[in-house]
Amino acid sequence: MATREATWDYRDRHHERFARTYFRSFADCVVSSVGVGTYLGDPTDEADEDYHEAIVEALESGINVVDTAINYRCQRSERVVGAAIEAADVDREAVLVATKGGFVPFDGERPADPGQFVREEYLDTGLVDPDDLVRGQHCIAPDYVSDQLDRSLENLGLDTVDLYYVHNPETQLESKSRDAVYDQLEDTFTRLEERAAAGDLRHYGVASWESFRVAADADSYLSLPEIVSRARTASDRAGTEATHLRAIQLPFNVFMADAFTVESHEGAEGAQSALWFANDAGLDVFTSASIMQGRLATDMPEQVEAKLDGETRAQRAINFSRSAPGVTSSLVGMGSPGHVAENVAAGTFEPLGASAFDAVFE
Repeated sequence: MATREATWDYRDRHHERFARTYFRSFADCVVSSVGVGTYLGDPTDEADEDYHEAIVEALESGINVVDTAINYRCQRSERVVGAAIEAADVDREAVLVATKGGFVPFDGERPADPGQFVREEYLDTGLVDPDDLVRGQHCIAPDYVSDQLDRSLENLGLDTVDLYYVHNPETQLESKSRDAVYDQLEDTFTRLEERAAAGDLRHYGVASWESFRVAADADSYLSLPEIVSRARTASDRAGTEATHLRAIQLPFNVFMADAFTVESHEGAEGAQSALWFANDAGLDVFTSASIMQGRLATDMPEQVEAKLDGETRAQRAINFSRSAPGVTSSLVGMGSPGHVAENVAAGTFEPLGASAFDAVFE
């Protein structure tokens, strides 16, 4: 797992080529504020080779955050991440590895009959209760998530994952009440607390696409204060000294800035945005969709772009995401080796200061 000593050694090897705030604290470690994302791409050998080359280059160039999920590219993304960490000239303990469980993953390729695969692999085996399966592809019940963690550790070739997310729990709201989803999260958090105590994960979190950046009356809304409360209860139930809930992941970019602008989470002094609530609650924030799957490399509002540093539009988009309050690292898809140097170089420019960032929204 990532350690204080190894991550600080990594920072000392690379920090001189980056801007002052490029490396940031995560628990007792220090991590790059640009991270590798592994979501996009087809489940092919060719894509595997590109990802492998890109991740190795990123790890050797100053990025020590790698984010994946068991369902990304039919488990191939996790397997490539593990192989790349092994191949790169970098200490495994210098790298923050994050993965996720929630969506039912295929194995290597999309099966001819996805429904049959899910039925035979998960329902007929008793691993998933049909009542917990939403859309035929999503489950966050404790036994299932624990099983997925085991499979992720095997795919990654690791004994411990640094950050394990419950993946898009708002999906469950399509067939369950909000209270039922909170109850299931509490049960699953309890299991993750137990797995943390056993050394299988160091921290856990919640990765969401919609739930934290919509209004409180939206169908997909989940309350960060309630999630924090449920994690504390889970810690008590598991008998751990303190909750291992550490982070959230959500989309944030120039066109998707709701996590900063929508105040839907009740803090000590009233409603707050997801970013400000997380900041006050001590939760690290990892942003996804930092360049909006490439759109921001070609399209950005002129008044925003003018305030951002960077040689390319993609670099300016990355620097917008990592300028937001409380953001630890902004994830960027790196399935192409040709884009790694450009993405890494975004960190050589200073992000916006607080007042300049606020001015973007005035």
